[in-house]
Amino acid sequence: MRTKTILAVILSSCLAGLGGAQPAAPLATTNLLALDSVIQAVLADNATIKAARAKWEAMQQRVPQARAWEDLRVGLDATAGRFVTVPPNSFADFRYTAEQTLPLSGKNRWRAAAASAEAVVAFEDLRRRQLDLVARARAAYFRLANAYTQLDLNGKNEALLKQFAEISRAKYEVGKQSQAGVLLAETDLAELAEARFDLQRQIDAAESQLNVLMNRPAQPPLGRPASLSFLPIDLDPDRLQKLALTQRPELVMGQKQIDAAQARWEAARREWIPEPSFRIEASQYNEAAQTISELTAGFSINVPWFNRRKYKAGIAETRSLAESARRDLEGLQAETLGLVRDQLKKIQTFHHHSLLFRDRLVPLAQQSVKATQAAYETDQAGFLELIIARRNMQQVESEYGNHLADYQVAVAELEALIGVDPTRQSAAPAKSKQESSP
Repeated sequence: MRTKTILAVILSSCLAGLGGAQPAAPLATTNLLALDSVIQAVLADNATIKAARAKWEAMQQRVPQARAWEDLRVGLDATAGRFVTVPPNSFADFRYTAEQTLPLSGKNRWRAAAASAEAVVAFEDLRRRQLDLVARARAAYFRLANAYTQLDLNGKNEALLKQFAEISRAKYEVGKQSQAGVLLAETDLAELAEARFDLQRQIDAAESQLNVLMNRPAQPPLGRPASLSFLPIDLDPDRLQKLALTQRPELVMGQKQIDAAQARWEAARREWIPEPSFRIEASQYNEAAQTISELTAGFSINVPWFNRRKYKAGIAETRSLAESARRDLEGLQAETLGLVRDQLKKIQTFHHHSLLFRDRLVPLAQQSVKATQAAYETDQAGFLELIIARRNMQQVESEYGNHLADYQVAVAELEALIGVDPTRQSAAPAKSKQESSP
């Protein structure tokens, strides 16, 4: 009898320990964090994007500079003094000149074409940064949502363990349960408490990453993201590879670098063409007061043929740069096709896992817990079997949340890779407003 009293005291202490471990605090559901709001804030406020945009705007200003004519040259010659005796109007005291070179070779237009292509390269670099940062924001958002899901599962399992403890108490009172079962439940409860701290750290890390991407202080907490849901999308490999070849910023940049190199090659070839300079000269004699006494016109021309080595080297340089750009583009195209294939395989894997866990493993694990609990209540199963079933359900539900988040992150990475929303139907290349003809 005394032994039974001691065991009752121990059991009461264990149950008190179970009751003392509080589940996670209820999460506010009114302060939702919308993914669209996060993306808009990243695109509007991120410092890296602002820097890339400023660079693109600067590159646009190179186009009119490259297209412009050479500056007009004006001059003034004045007689400082005469050291011989001559008639008053034998020499001009003031001579005014104006000279302008005419770009008849058209090399300024080809330089402008090269500058225009380079401006598109800067625009695509801006788009690359936008795609990468948006993908990072999406990934952080999905991981934050998954961390909250895992926290909910943690609280759900704490409540379930308490329920098991109540059943165990009732069975102990009638002598059908030993102390070992209660101690096992308390051990699982302690492990859940430890996991809760890790999940809170994951939430803090994801919030910090999102705040940094939105150019905000890292400390302020954010609202809770919407729960993740499985949304299958059509991922036709041929269509996505065509999209990548036309929309991926690196490939557009590669093509524009070829265009710029070819335009510079054409401009270098036109360095051989002489360009005339026209000059107007007005002279004023000392006795003519403020009037122009004489007006002359003339022209001069540069002669590049005597500097043959210089211009041939310029042509060879630009030809080699164009060839280098073409080879780089070929390599990027092959690399892009491989990256798209690998990313699609990654998405298909997480797609399979998500479907398998959602449709089979999670329902089976939940049914297993219910069946084992019913069997335990009727003394057809032991407490250890019930604990094992609960652990398996928690693991399966947790893995389902992880696979779902990984699936969403992989889709976001695919969009950043190909340069456009993978659900987009058209594969026509996007034309930026910076493109212009020479």
